[in-house]
Amino acid sequence: MGGVPETHSGWTFLTNHARVLAAIADDQNIRIRDIAARCRLTERAVQKIISDLEQDGYLTHTRQGRTNEYRILPGTILRHPADAGLTVSGLLSVLALHDAERDAEHEVRLRERRTAPAHGQTPPAGT
Repeated sequence: MGGVPETHSGWTFLTNHARVLAAIADDQNIRIRDIAARCRLTERAVQKIISDLEQDGYLTHTRQGRTNEYRILPGTILRHPADAGLTVSGLLSVLALHDAERDAEHEVRLRERRTAPAHGQTPPAGT
């Protein structure tokens, strides 16, 4: 899964910190390598982001053998003044809802592809 992360120019709706936090919320034992691949960042960037999140009280980790177990502190308030009162758990619940909707849409498209006639074939009578 190595390789160079994809570059992106322009702005995005989510920061890399939010992406890393969402990856950890999905799997509290996720490896830095896997976070990097999912978020399309370098492992070094992920390590820095995790350090930032820990330093500011959004995240802690405990060493479990050769792996880390992360714990998100859900009541922590987001940093930007415009987000006053919004907690980490509120942000993550919105992102989880988005992921569930995206997964459901993906399943519908897969089912449609499986039932669609192959290119060049005529659909069965009555459709």
